[in-house]
Amino acid sequence: MLYLLILFNINMKTKKRILFPKHLKIIQIVGENIKLARKRRKLTTIQVAERAAIDRTTLYQIEKGAPSVSMGAYFNVLRVLGLQDDFLKLAAEDKQGRNIQDLELLGGN
Repeated sequence: MLYLLILFNINMKTKKRILFPKHLKIIQIVGENIKLARKRRKLTTIQVAERAAIDRTTLYQIEKGAPSVSMGAYFNVLRVLGLQDDFLKLAAEDKQGRNIQDLELLGGN
């Protein structure tokens, strides 16, 4: 039983995140935008990483748009750059969800 739990944990940690190329490009653009914001503020990678409480390697991955980095790490970097309110824009405009809801309200389900 313990062997199965260990095997399960190992598999969970090594699970790959697969994104379609067009979706990967979106997160890479976010990374580029973060890098540009850091450079505009004349902050070094060391300064931002320390203030965001992450490793420099994690910051490097964020600036490359790595999908394996947690949203919390992305948020902390945005916070350091003073862009934390941009996080609120994620999924804020749900056009598809509103259209579905409107159809249901009109009795078109």
